[in-house]
Amino acid sequence: MSEATAQKIPVTVLTGYLGAGKTTLLNRILSENHGKKYAVIVNEFGEIGIDNDLIIGADEEVFEMNNGCICCTVRGDLVRIMDGLMKRKGKFDAIIVETTGLADPAPVAQTFFVDEDVQKNARLDAVVTVADAKWLSDRLKDAPEAKNQIAFADVIVLNKTDLVNKGELAEVEARIRGINPYAKLHRTERCSVALADVLDRGAFDLDRILDIEPDFLEADDHDHDHDHHHGHDHHHDHDHGHGLKHYHDEDMQSLSLKTDKPLDPNVFMPWLQNLVQVEGGKILRSKGILAFHDDDDRYVFQGVHMMLEGNHQRKWKEGEKRESRLVFIGRELPEKAIREGFESCIVS
Repeated sequence: MSEATAQKIPVTVLTGYLGAGKTTLLNRILSENHGKKYAVIVNEFGEIGIDNDLIIGADEEVFEMNNGCICCTVRGDLVRIMDGLMKRKGKFDAIIVETTGLADPAPVAQTFFVDEDVQKNARLDAVVTVADAKWLSDRLKDAPEAKNQIAFADVIVLNKTDLVNKGELAEVEARIRGINPYAKLHRTERCSVALADVLDRGAFDLDRILDIEPDFLEADDHDHDHDHHHGHDHHHDHDHGHGLKHYHDEDMQSLSLKTDKPLDPNVFMPWLQNLVQVEGGKILRSKGILAFHDDDDRYVFQGVHMMLEGNHQRKWKEGEKRESRLVFIGRELPEKAIREGFESCIVS
């Protein structure tokens, strides 16, 4: 991570359908003795039901907890609240923004690309989605937001696993993987996940983009992965001809591209910018690590819809494999055009 990036406060966007267990997770952050100072931005205090014994002081819309965390509500504008937090004395280790259970996380995530002051001081660290093992399959049928929340996630907390049997768990995981094969998945009961597994993940430093779920990225290593649990019509017509580059769940797809040949930045950057301008409505998330021609630094980028941010992250290490890897998750992705465009950026 570059110096500047390292000093920015990491922001976790926490999303998940109503009743999945987000509140349980937030309450743990606000009450556990984890020795960190987190600022938690929620939609409504009422929804969280903060335990009064844990509150030290409350001023206007901000509550201070006895474990050093503070909690405030999104009244109106997220940008205004972020600015207020940045000005508070005593910095935070991280900021957690809860989105409402019915919402699409995109606009919240986009805040961290758009506002200059926010961007100077904060970086989007990861989108964490809490999902309910028992009800997720139903929600995916009837609630498009639930599908967006899974597609958007860097980390998925699959909660209430004690309420389903093994077969049901395998099935719900296969559905999640059909939408988003790249997120880190944690199975939990009552959201008992180590906070380090969901906060300050550096999911966008992208070092991890590819140790993400290695078994998902090894070609042909895929048949052992839950597919045989499917007697159902989930349209699991994976195209095995692709190795393991492409997943889809009815209308959601993910696509990964890689090359060990250097890319021409003068061709790649305009291509990527044009791609998200034209197809950004269909692309929910994009991220990548890039090895440019005649450049000793790794370039990383991430995007939400039409918005991109990227920077030189660090030097390529001695002996490190210099390869470029990109991931796109979205709906009706123009796969052929993306592949061909990417290949045209390779220095021949």
